[in-house]
Amino acid sequence: MSKPKAGVTVLTANFNKLYNAPAYGVPESAVYLKVPYQTLRYWLTGFKRRPPIVEPVENDPVRLSFINLLECHVLAGMRKLYDLKLPAVRRALIHLAKDSGQPHPLINEAFLTNRTHLFIERLGKTINLSQHGQMGLDFYHLHLERVRVEPEGMLRFFPFVVEPGPAEPKTIEINPMVGFGKPVIAGTGISTAIIASRFNARESIADLAAEYGRTQQEIEEAIRWEQALPIAA
Repeated sequence: MSKPKAGVTVLTANFNKLYNAPAYGVPESAVYLKVPYQTLRYWLTGFKRRPPIVEPVENDPVRLSFINLLECHVLAGMRKLYDLKLPAVRRALIHLAKDSGQPHPLINEAFLTNRTHLFIERLGKTINLSQHGQMGLDFYHLHLERVRVEPEGMLRFFPFVVEPGPAEPKTIEINPMVGFGKPVIAGTGISTAIIASRFNARESIADLAAEYGRTQQEIEEAIRWEQALPIAA
């Protein structure tokens, strides 16, 4: 297979048990992904005889694995940024599954879009899966750039804290290999939940930054992230 073009993130990794363990509920995943709860549930369970677009690792109750979380992240990018219609996405995934046999095509391949059709870059070509044609176009991968594939195959997810956009820093990380897969300050094992709880206990941002050896901006982002999460029942 030819080498991927520079700047294109191809999500190919050796998935292990941690990546496929049921770790996330729908409410928290909806906040992580900046996707409405009902929309995410529809993607995972289907609607009116239409099958789900992403198969959750558990169905009763619905629980997502880290891989499911990444699949929905990529799907959110296709839908929100480029207004791709779900029937086009579904057709493309069915075609790709038959063609490649990949169990997780949304993250095993680098998807591109021209705001109308769904594309996949393979063997140095851009293949239009919606119409089975080929086009030599380049597209900006805003959502795919939030997932880093390390040389050893480890996947690191940097969700948007406020709203999807190119200016959003990669301050928060979700990684099954760190902190049991719960959000941490990127590059550390520092739990955002612990930072927020200490801040809510009236510890100052400056003191927390000094104690953990992080910048005040990182501490603020951790608190901002936790403030958006649903309150556990």
